[in-house]
Amino acid sequence: MNSKNITLKVNTQLYEAYRIYCRKEGIITSRQFEKLMEKELEENGKK
Repeated sequence: MNSKNITLKVNTQLYEAYRIYCRKEGIITSRQFEKLMEKELEENGKK
């Protein structure tokens, strides 16, 4: 699977809180964004 670097604009405080959460849980932040996109596509019948 190829990967692509992207730039996102998100609320700083939200991002920092989520990044800390991911670090504590041993989660890769970028993979969480991928999973969110996959779920959104599946729920809307686009995948």
